[in-house]
Amino acid sequence: MTATTVQRGDIIQLGGRACRVSDLFQLPQGAKQLLFESGELLTIHARTRLDAVRLLRRR
Repeated sequence: MTATTVQRGDIIQLGGRACRVSDLFQLPQGAKQLLFESGELLTIHARTRLDAVRLLRRR
């Protein structure tokens, strides 16, 4: 996952914890600030790469 591909609902593994993205904000130069359900923020640079899980919703 990168700043370009991250979406609300993605689950990112940080420090051994699974954190779900509840909102995201575009920042200058392609960076994004991620707001997790826990209330924590993470700012990622345009070139940051993270491992994430995206759950598909059943219809």
